[in-house]
Amino acid sequence: MRIGILTGGGDVPGLNPAIKTLVQRALDSGHEALGIRRGWHGLLYYNPEDPTSFDEHILPLNKRVVRTIDRTGGTFLHTSRTNPSKVPVDGAPDFLKSGLTGQQGPVDLTAHVLKVLDSLEIDVLVPIGGEDTLGYGARIHREGFPVVALPKTMDNDIPGTDYCIGFSTAITLSVHAINQIRSAVGSHERIGVVELFGRHSGATSLVAGYLSGADRVIISEVPFDTQRLAEFLVVDRAENPSHYAIMTISEGAQEVEGDVVQVGEADMFGHRKLGGIGSETADKIKRLTGVNTSFQQLGYLMRSGPPDALDLMVASNYANLALDLINERKFGYMVALKDGKYTYISADSPSAGARSIDVDEFYDVEAYRPKMKQILNKPMYLY
Repeated sequence: MRIGILTGGGDVPGLNPAIKTLVQRALDSGHEALGIRRGWHGLLYYNPEDPTSFDEHILPLNKRVVRTIDRTGGTFLHTSRTNPSKVPVDGAPDFLKSGLTGQQGPVDLTAHVLKVLDSLEIDVLVPIGGEDTLGYGARIHREGFPVVALPKTMDNDIPGTDYCIGFSTAITLSVHAINQIRSAVGSHERIGVVELFGRHSGATSLVAGYLSGADRVIISEVPFDTQRLAEFLVVDRAENPSHYAIMTISEGAQEVEGDVVQVGEADMFGHRKLGGIGSETADKIKRLTGVNTSFQQLGYLMRSGPPDALDLMVASNYANLALDLINERKFGYMVALKDGKYTYISADSPSAGARSIDVDEFYDVEAYRPKMKQILNKPMYLY
């Protein structure tokens, strides 16, 4: 079979090892492998009638091409936030615009994507991504095209699986950064505010804050009162022999009766860029307490660089499981981890919406802190 591989949405460490293992196993099993550049963008903008379009959007993959890619982070196939089912008319490929004359609003170009897959003679598609990328992958499968999906997201929020590629490295990098920031915050006796990625799920703030021993932790799932938070941090600072306090906050967090801070225009999946709640909170804490604050947005540093050992392992094992399914002609599935074991579930699972923290089990909504009193039989990653 000819296997198409693409990565979509935000990049995370672990994508390249997954691609490498997929290609190696595919070739060893007698298959071919084609890389699709820039996720769904590559299929949307590929023109079967234009021979020059191939090199721009498609990359034949062999063992030599992928030999060393597992040593670096990100995705060497590149990525984008493209949704072929909701394409603005003015954002459609030029060679398709003539057929869209008079249409208003986003258009569904899935028929073109299916035509491209047929033109490339791809037999099965392996999308690697989060809920948006895999949600469209499920749409492709519902249209009758074979799909086997791999979950990745540093938020670890895809329903149906306990783990997504990229989460462990994001937590590792965040804990390291938070502990490094203590030097400056402590030297100046300030209150440190560290903003982490996390749209609907506050998992990165919860787990990184828990493991780094942050004084207070704000998550996306629970609106917070800045006055109460500030009062807690003043006490935390006073009780610290080094006379400082530090907190984490998810970029998707919001104040009580407030809104999520968003900027820019929405992408094809309807998401605007988040970020800024940490800076706003730091400024308010300073005004309320008179204590100087230090704000640090970790941003892309959380998802940059090579994967840690766990993401290397999971990415490679997910890829091996995907090839097992392909060899057995089992399509329409997403590989997953459940209860510590590798398995597979319906490819439609990501369409159920982002998974979030079990607040009752893992978060103290009054104290704005992780709550880890009963660990027996809890998931490895706490939610």
